[in-house]
Amino acid sequence: MAREECKALLDALNRTTARHHQLALTVGGSADSRALRRELRRTRREAQELAAAARARLTAPLRDRGLGGEERAELERLWAAFSGCLDLLEADMRRALALGSAFPLQAPRRPLVRTGVAGGPGGPGGSARSLRRLAERDGDGDSDWNADGDDLRELEREVLQLSDMIRDMEMKVNVPRWTVQARQTAGAELLSAASSAGPASVQERSGPCDPSKALAAAVFSAVLLAAVALAVCVAKLS
Repeated sequence: MAREECKALLDALNRTTARHHQLALTVGGSADSRALRRELRRTRREAQELAAAARARLTAPLRDRGLGGEERAELERLWAAFSGCLDLLEADMRRALALGSAFPLQAPRRPLVRTGVAGGPGGPGGSARSLRRLAERDGDGDSDWNADGDDLRELEREVLQLSDMIRDMEMKVNVPRWTVQARQTAGAELLSAASSAGPASVQERSGPCDPSKALAAAVFSAVLLAAVALAVCVAKLS
């Protein structure tokens, strides 16, 4: 029962980590938005909750010295898959932190270029201040800038917490990944798929040649020969 629960948790963690990976790659791009940052934060927290639950389920049985050989081997395989998910999640969280810091959704409060424009409420400087007040009224001003900063600081804390959890796992459960044995040889699924699709592909290759493709090849060859002959004639005349 514990093994089945661990498998279910790891399946959910795999899906959530893959979704977080796709969202993290979008930060700073043309599809980046406030909604994407919220979804990224929600997915990140869901992945961390699943990781904590999977860690609790796997740590206790793996530390039990009376566990059977086959049961231990299966749990060690799940532990190796779990460690890989955590490594990917940590790398994507660090990527999201770096991209979020480099590409904030809101402009900084101090302009990067100082134009020197100043004036009263009716001048050019006044119109710029009016636009800034409108942005603050619509929720696109300093409050959103502060929200970006708070989210990045929270993400930085979560990255450190995940790194501490990975180190704590390695100290409590000593399962080197290179010692975990797979249940099937590498590439077995690809070989089985190729063998099942082999006869059909061979029959397709051995079928008659397509007349339309043969005609197109003949026309292309004729045009190519004519172009070569024309080039030779031009070279002789010059």
